[in-house]
Amino acid sequence: MGEISLELSIVGAEALLPFILVGFAAQLVDGALGMAFGIICNTLLVAVVGMAPARASANIHIVETFTTAVSGISHLIHGNIDRVLFLRLLIPGIIGGVSGAYLLTNIDAAVVKPFVLGYLVLTGVYLLVRGVMYPPRQRPARVVAPLGLIGGFLDAAGGGGWGPVVTSNLLVQGVEPRRVIGTVNSVEFFLTLTVSATFISQLGLKDFAVASIGLLIGGIAAAPLGAVMAKRIPPRTMFILVGTVLSLTSAYGVMHALGL
Repeated sequence: MGEISLELSIVGAEALLPFILVGFAAQLVDGALGMAFGIICNTLLVAVVGMAPARASANIHIVETFTTAVSGISHLIHGNIDRVLFLRLLIPGIIGGVSGAYLLTNIDAAVVKPFVLGYLVLTGVYLLVRGVMYPPRQRPARVVAPLGLIGGFLDAAGGGGWGPVVTSNLLVQGVEPRRVIGTVNSVEFFLTLTVSATFISQLGLKDFAVASIGLLIGGIAAAPLGAVMAKRIPPRTMFILVGTVLSLTSAYGVMHALGL
C-alpha cells in the first residue's frame, strides 16, 4: 500500500510540475513588468488544455486572488505603490471587472478581442521604440479611470488584459515605471477578488483542478521576486521589456484569435 501511495504521489507531482513552472514564470513576469500572468495562463488553459473560456477566466482569477495579494504586499514593502493612482484605478477597475464577468457568460468576446490585441501590439511597439530611442519623462497620469474600466472589463471577459491595458497606457503617459507596476499589481488584488466572486456566483464553486493548484503554487512562489525586480530594473530597460512582452504576447493572441 505504501508503494502504491508513493507512486500516486509521484504521478501527482509530475502532473503539477508543468503548471507550477508556468505559474512561476507568468507571475515573475507579471510582478516585474505589471502584465502577462492572465495572458500566459489563459493561453495555456484555453489553447492547450482546451478549457472553456469562462471556466479558464474564473480559475485564473481565483488563483490571481492569492498571487496578487502576495505581490501587492511585496510592492508595498518596497515602496512601489502610488496611493493617489491606486485610488483612481480601484473603483473603475472593479466596475469593469464585474461587468466583464457577467457578460462573458452571455456574450462571445472573441469578436472584439483581435482588435484589442492589435491595439496592444502597437502600444507595445511604441513603448519598445521609446525605451530604445528616448529617455523616459516622468509626469502625472491624466487618463486613469477609463483605463481602469476598460482594463477590468477586458481582464474578466478575456482571462487577461488588466496589466497590458493599464500598465502600458500609464507608461505611455509618463508615470514612473516601478510605481505604475506596483500600483497596478496592488489594485489587481481587489479586481481579481471581485471578479472571482462574480464568476463563482454565476458558475458555482468547483474543486481546483490540477492546473489551478499548480499555477497557484508557482505564482505565489514568484510573487515576492517580481516586486524586487520592479524596484531594481532601470526605467529604460523596463520600457524595452514591457514593450517586448506586450508586443509578443498580443501578436500571438491575434494569430490565435484569427485561427492562424
